[in-house]
Amino acid sequence: MDSQAHAHDLVYKLNDRPPLPQTFFAALQHMLAMFVGIITPPLIITSTLGLSADDTRYIVSMSLLMSGIASFIQTRRFGPVGSGLLSVQGTSFNFLGPIIASGLALKQAAMPESQMLGTLFGTLLISAVSMVVVSRCLHLVKRVITPLVTGIVVLLIGLTLIKVGLISMGGGFGAMQDGSFGSGENLLLSGVVLLSIVLLQRSKNPWLRLSAIVLAMLVGYVVAFFMGRLNAVQPAEHFFALPRLLPFGLGFDWQLCIPITIIFVVTALEAIGDMTATSDVSGEPVDGPVYLARIKGGVLSDGLNSMLAALVGTFPMSVFAQNNGVIQLTGVASRYVGLFIAGMLVLLGLLPGVAVFIQQIPEPVLGGATVVMFGTIAAAGVRIIAREPLDRRALMILAVSLAMGLGVAQVPEVLQHLPELLKSVLSFGVATGGITAILLNLLLPKPAPQVKTV
Repeated sequence: MDSQAHAHDLVYKLNDRPPLPQTFFAALQHMLAMFVGIITPPLIITSTLGLSADDTRYIVSMSLLMSGIASFIQTRRFGPVGSGLLSVQGTSFNFLGPIIASGLALKQAAMPESQMLGTLFGTLLISAVSMVVVSRCLHLVKRVITPLVTGIVVLLIGLTLIKVGLISMGGGFGAMQDGSFGSGENLLLSGVVLLSIVLLQRSKNPWLRLSAIVLAMLVGYVVAFFMGRLNAVQPAEHFFALPRLLPFGLGFDWQLCIPITIIFVVTALEAIGDMTATSDVSGEPVDGPVYLARIKGGVLSDGLNSMLAALVGTFPMSVFAQNNGVIQLTGVASRYVGLFIAGMLVLLGLLPGVAVFIQQIPEPVLGGATVVMFGTIAAAGVRIIAREPLDRRALMILAVSLAMGLGVAQVPEVLQHLPELLKSVLSFGVATGGITAILLNLLLPKPAPQVKTV
């Protein structure tokens, strides 16, 4: 079905202004579809790095706030910045692996928590410039990082993150230390969430399927409450909490910058696919000058929003794909709905009580949801790869890249005698596999087009 066909299915098109009740209801549906995706990355990162409750609360609040601000900029569009589509934003799961690995490396160097976070956010700030550069030269980057390369990287991201999801299902790193990892209670909680997602996906109601993850986590939260398993968290001291500029100071680690930059570039190309889908379901063109201007503006907005996120102390912003399903279900593609979504997210981010509620979610409840989400990322990588013709060249690139990426992720000791720079860059399995895919894509000659003879 092309964009014109989608336009006939829409109740409200891109520049229409729906009545207030319809606008609010559509915005609420988008919130349900994206909320877990916004809060999960900061929760996993802060939990894995063992951050304090206060720092965790602040980072989660800023993730909600920046998701709202980034969605407003992306949807409203300011000059060349933003796509002008109903395209909402949050922290991409692509960054989880590199950020966690970078944070753990800094902790092993006995760096204090505040300095570690300042170094992480400073490195993210500089690395995000790559997205801005990519937005200005999309045609050149797409020649080097093809859909095959992007698919391999996305597949590696999903496969390497599944381990993180399983650790959460078992109770997290804290449970490993106190001996309760993999206990019956932990597996029961994560199993309830996982089973709830599966059962909700069987429903004939599209709204239940769309909201399956957030509803399943609510079920897990209620079960944890009756089991007495909610995390004990101090109540917020203030009703409102404003963002702070450079709350953890500012540092930089150039050895961590290279692998994170690779993820930024891949995320930029992934965002192009997401925004193309948004344009399509919104009945807007998917080629031509208007489309190209939107794509460039969207990627530029991703880069600038990620830089702004680092300045206030939270993680990079990228376009969310799951909201395209909401547009299709509601028939509402109006970008004015995006302004309501942005307002809701900003309000939630300014209320520390929301972050306190989120902090109470036990790690196994989070794990039951994230293991599905990480599996979905891997499946998305498979889908991207499957769109390409899998000839001998493509299979060689896929095989070697997966072997290198997954191999390093499982046996990082293989790099222990390399120079420090190479070891720090290649210690991320996703970066190793991604670099391998890029190099092989350039080195292996593409087959000459066959000429048909009569």
